[in-house]
Amino acid sequence: MTAIAVVLQEKVLVLNRLYTAVRVINARRAFVMLFKQAAEVISVEDGQYINYDFETWTEIAELQRQFEPDAHAWIRTPRLHIAVPKIIRLFGYDRLPRQEVKLNRRNLYARDANCCQYCGHQFSTKELTVDHVTPRVLGGQHSWLNLVCACVQCNARKGGRTPRQARMSLIRKPLKPRRNPVITLRLGDARYRSWKAFLNDAYWTVELRD
Repeated sequence: MTAIAVVLQEKVLVLNRLYTAVRVINARRAFVMLFKQAAEVISVEDGQYINYDFETWTEIAELQRQFEPDAHAWIRTPRLHIAVPKIIRLFGYDRLPRQEVKLNRRNLYARDANCCQYCGHQFSTKELTVDHVTPRVLGGQHSWLNLVCACVQCNARKGGRTPRQARMSLIRKPLKPRRNPVITLRLGDARYRSWKAFLNDAYWTVELRD
């Protein structure tokens, strides 16, 4: 994958017309919306929200490169450099999706921070499995409350038993996340701190898909 292709996969928070967070998209889609004038850039500067259209955003790129080069990911072309916006606002969309966080492997790993819920060690996703705390054959449900990350070794040791039967214990009780766990992890990156201004508790039940 080329360098520009990698940058175009950077994540951008999307707000609706009323400044409510509705989803996360990649930079490629964000630039298409900006170029089509379907959205504008929202920049959080000194606690203030500044609105930029696409033309203005490209014009201030030189100042951004001079004073805050490490604060942005950059699209570099032979003619210019453009900072990838962190937040865009749609002009013609004011609905708020009513969706819960999807139950999938990626979100489970993110909820448990890639940590085996039996031994407590952190692993790469390739070294993790998803375990039913109460096995399906014993009536366990396929739900947030009965699924945890487990390393291959712990999962094999537990087998088709409950933790109690296997004389194992969970390091924490599995819970259904109120917020998208992938987004929670991303907020730990300094580049995405500006998202917090738009992700208060009132909107954490919205599924921010990327």
